Amino acid sequence: MKRHLLLTALLLAVLAGCGAPENNVAELPVRKACLLERLYQDMPREIRQDTPDIAFVNALCSGKGADVAALFREKKLFWDELPAVDTPYERFEGLDGIRAFADGFLDKFNAQSVSFTPVFQTIGGGRIALEGVFKFVVDGEIEEVPFFVITDLRTPKLLEEVRMYTHYTFIPGLTPYRKPIFKPAHYEMGDPGLLTGAMRAYYEALHHAPYCNADKIHAAFADDCIVGGYDPWGTPLLSKEEMNHNAHTFGYGLSKYIPACVGMRYETIIDDGKTCVIEWCHIVSKQGQQERNRIAMSGCSAYQRNDEGYLCSVRISDYAGHEGEIDWSKVAISKEEAYSINLVDEFHGGCGMKPQEEY
Repeated sequence: MKRHLLLTALLLAVLAGCGAPENNVAELPVRKACLLERLYQDMPREIRQDTPDIAFVNALCSGKGADVAALFREKKLFWDELPAVDTPYERFEGLDGIRAFADGFLDKFNAQSVSFTPVFQTIGGGRIALEGVFKFVVDGEIEEVPFFVITDLRTPKLLEEVRMYTHYTFIPGLTPYRKPIFKPAHYEMGDPGLLTGAMRAYYEALHHAPYCNADKIHAAFADDCIVGGYDPWGTPLLSKEEMNHNAHTFGYGLSKYIPACVGMRYETIIDDGKTCVIEWCHIVSKQGQQERNRIAMSGCSAYQRNDEGYLCSVRISDYAGHEGEIDWSKVAISKEEAYSINLVDEFHGGCGMKPQEEY
């Protein structure tokens, strides 16, 4: 009898090391919790299960590097470029590189297994923005890591490129620098006319040089708007009343330095009419470098509208304010090169070269 119990215990230990079934994972204690799923658990959402972004995260969690790579082809369809997965810690190109990414995913997070809980999915313009939580099993406990997983579609079932965003504090050993992913086409803000409704109003107010118009930013927010979701581990979960208050003071902090010091030029826009997800990079002025040590980096944000057209959620993933913590020995380029990227003398009045009315 004792021998049988011992063998059973050993078998369970082996299964746990190979990846515990999801129902067992759900029973494990959470050692490090993130806010994304908890903040928005009551917000209605719809997740399609037949899309390649879901296939990507499922294959990644299953540890099947070949299945992850099978979602791509040798070259991109219309460009002589390799498919890629761009993560906060490294860019992996080509099918072999993508397999290496998938095979090393658990080790990067010191985990024995992982599952993924989707929270939001936004489909539009040939791309999909999947927001969710990777739940890593580390020494028998859960560490939750929220991610934007942005997929460029080759076909309805195949991928060209994946870009992943999360706060650097969620990744062991990562320093807070991420070189802009997209090569600059210009050094001005994006054209606000490419956005609609509350998103356009928000963006125009945010980039109203020399300093953003906080009142107009807040005018785009619903009364019950929430800002947050990708905050570092340890960020307290506030009451809805506190969250709403913070959302409606959000712009006053930004108005001290945006856009005189730094602006966000969007690189991709994924909009389904309800949620607008933007990948962007910083454009930094000399004033921004001198006064606030700002540096150009990539980021991603989601802006969700309610039924009346106002913003009810703003979710941002970037490393703003952590520039002083960068360990340049862990960065692939020099500090001097990093500070030279997307640098301008100053920003035009208004939004880019477009004049705006005064408020």
